[in-house]
Amino acid sequence: MLRYFQNKYAMSEKGSKYLFNSIIWTVVMHISFMIPVILGFKFLDEHMILLLNPSSKQGSSILYYIIMSLAFFLVMFFVASFQYNSTFIKIYEESARRRISLAETLRKLPLAFFGKKDIADLSSTIMEDATQIETLFSHSVPQIYAAVFTLLIMGTGMFFYNWQLSLAVFWVVPLAILVFYLSRKLQNNMHVKMYNIKRDISDKIQEGLESAHEIKAYNREGTFSNTLNSKLDDMEKFMIKGELLIGSLINLSYVFLKLGLPSVILVGAYLLFTGSVNIFTYLVFLVITARIYNPIIDAMNNLALLIYLNVRIKRMKEMDEMPRQSGKTEFYPKNYDIEFKNVDFSYQGDVQTLKNVNFTAKQGNVTALVGPSGGGKSTVAKLSARFWDIDKGVITLGGEDISLIDPETLLNSFSIVFQDVTLFNASVMDNIRIGKKDTSDEEVIKAAQLAQCDEFVKKLPQGYDTLIGENGERLSGGERQRISIARAILKDAPIILLDEATASLDTENESKIQSALSQLIKNKTVLIIAHRMRTILGADKIVVIKDGNIAETGTPSELKEKQGIFSSMLKTQYQNN
Repeated sequence: MLRYFQNKYAMSEKGSKYLFNSIIWTVVMHISFMIPVILGFKFLDEHMILLLNPSSKQGSSILYYIIMSLAFFLVMFFVASFQYNSTFIKIYEESARRRISLAETLRKLPLAFFGKKDIADLSSTIMEDATQIETLFSHSVPQIYAAVFTLLIMGTGMFFYNWQLSLAVFWVVPLAILVFYLSRKLQNNMHVKMYNIKRDISDKIQEGLESAHEIKAYNREGTFSNTLNSKLDDMEKFMIKGELLIGSLINLSYVFLKLGLPSVILVGAYLLFTGSVNIFTYLVFLVITARIYNPIIDAMNNLALLIYLNVRIKRMKEMDEMPRQSGKTEFYPKNYDIEFKNVDFSYQGDVQTLKNVNFTAKQGNVTALVGPSGGGKSTVAKLSARFWDIDKGVITLGGEDISLIDPETLLNSFSIVFQDVTLFNASVMDNIRIGKKDTSDEEVIKAAQLAQCDEFVKKLPQGYDTLIGENGERLSGGERQRISIARAILKDAPIILLDEATASLDTENESKIQSALSQLIKNKTVLIIAHRMRTILGADKIVVIKDGNIAETGTPSELKEKQGIFSSMLKTQYQNN
């Protein structure tokens, strides 16, 4: 049972135990709530005899029933307390473990995974899906199993007490369950479609927020609004259709259940007329019948929610089963040379991005990756830091295969500056300090000065303590780029990856930062990607990548003389300038 819960609901071993305990305590609570009713019927039964026969000495005193009532009240109180603790507190603890496990899974996934996934999609899984699962596991799942077990226990007792009336009570249950079961596939399909529709709308809203400037700049507000409204209208129509269809089938199950009460009335009347049961038994079954279908209805409602939950659990399982990157956590290379040996790589199995790539980026040298757009330059740079794992060949750092090194350990050796800068809604000081957390304000300011940040930071309202907004929205593109470079300078790692690091800078600031970078890169391994030829003419080695292949390698002067791709790119850029 515990293993079933683990596999079915993507739970931890401890969480499956908590769920099992929750079910047991919920069953005990349901049964304990029936004890006062049984005690009340026993009281009425005994005192009915006394009323009919005052001289009878049978029956317990009223004091006995008062004491028993108080005792059962205490039992019910403690059972309810244990049930609450196991159903809510422990389930919420499991939810916390699930969220942490999901975060750990995301932490171990290749960094490139986040480039391929939509932010709205990931945030929805982390926040909305986890919250929905938490709510349903605390309010629905234990109750489903508890209702089934409670009915089995009570039904067994009722059949032993009087099988004819029990049969009249329960004959409708298989019919109701059958109707519900036949509608399961339809419900599941509807929930999957609805889940995807909601995701699509979330993606569209996210797209609108991220592209607000472009939408306004090209007067596309009306088009965007119409598209979004159309999607919302489609969702509304689908929800109405789904609710009507699924609701009709579920209500048909309820109609079958409602036939149970008239069945008990008719069968009970016949048995009473023939003398097979007394009036008290007949009344007891009538009262029980009026109440016993409620747990079945609750179970069906919760089962409908569980079908809805399956879509989200499947999504969680997909995230949890994704291949994670791992490796040794201690890494002391003899040097920081990066070598690609016969490397093949593809983002998708049928589209090869890199083919038989071979080159070495030496420590103490600047290696520039150039070539036409889409040739694979950024891919090569990111593979060197193990953003992905390659399909074939080997990439070594200091002679060691990087696929055997834990990505977090490996990235300690890298300072990376990308063209697309990510900043946080924090102060300038905190954004730069991400490069090296345990560092003084003076060191942060020194790195900022080297990256030419000091001039614009001093103009901000609170200087280095100024909050720069989400993703640095209060800064220009060039200012954001310089903060990213300041991070890399502060980290001072032995390997530096620069992917269009100065693309957002004007010529004056680019020259200043080139001067700062020249101090930073001494005795380090540097991989640089740039389309501005003046940025890479001082490189020690140039690797020209075209269509995923190494087309040319050599020093700038060697490649100029070859009159190949690099020489052609150089001439074209100078002509355009």
